[in-house]
Amino acid sequence: MTVKVVTDSTCDIPPQLMRDLDITVVPIYVVFGDKSYRDKLDISEDEFYDKLIHGPVHPSTSIPTPKDFADVYNQLAEKTDEIISIHITSKESGTFNAAVMAKELVTGKCRIEVVDSLSMSMALGLLVIEAGRQAKAGASLDKVAELVRQAVPKVHLILMLDTLKYVVRGGRLGKAYGILGSALRIKPLLTLKEGDLSLVGIARTKAKAVERLFEFVKGFSRVKEVAVSYTTAHDEAQAFADRLKAAFPDVPLYLTRVGSSLGTHAGPGGMGVAVMEG
Repeated sequence: MTVKVVTDSTCDIPPQLMRDLDITVVPIYVVFGDKSYRDKLDISEDEFYDKLIHGPVHPSTSIPTPKDFADVYNQLAEKTDEIISIHITSKESGTFNAAVMAKELVTGKCRIEVVDSLSMSMALGLLVIEAGRQAKAGASLDKVAELVRQAVPKVHLILMLDTLKYVVRGGRLGKAYGILGSALRIKPLLTLKEGDLSLVGIARTKAKAVERLFEFVKGFSRVKEVAVSYTTAHDEAQAFADRLKAAFPDVPLYLTRVGSSLGTHAGPGGMGVAVMEG
């Protein structure tokens, strides 16, 4: 039987690619007041960002429950006896732990390997895409899991935020950063270090921040795949993706939109680039 691949909605993989690779996504919840939505299922990206920017209530996010994962695993266990479940860094979310708990709930029905990506957005997405390709080609669960774990240290992510306001509101960075950012109107640059989100630099303008993203990608001697993700500024992200494509004409490139689970913290105008080393 073919290995089934599961992930969560922070992966930001383009929908058509998820369908092509038969990837199952367990959604994160985004909560506005007393109303809860499943990321990318109950609320579209356009609806979410409109509410985020113009609504009176700042949203919060909530991880999937172990039951959410167990329900998915049980459904897939009717079609396969091997599942790999790859998730957002456990340092920034309890999603991975919920998946591990769910694995214990369905023990005996099929083999399940739960992998901590130590990343998020399309850095996580690139790992999941690789797993999907390997599974579709007929690789065993042991082989798929081994390849994914070997690839974890080879994926890298840098994020440019238009403002620190949303990431500070979400509790991901201290208030001191928010005060600094609003005072100087800087564009913060964030990265993941061993799974922890941290400030890696600042730029005075968005143009300079985007240049930092470009130099980040250019800094790798071998690029296997690259992905550009954005929250609201599609045209800017498309222009950046076109520039990367010109610089790396033989490298597969994905352009995708950040959903509500990460968009809650990134805010409008955010953009990121993920790289998988060759």
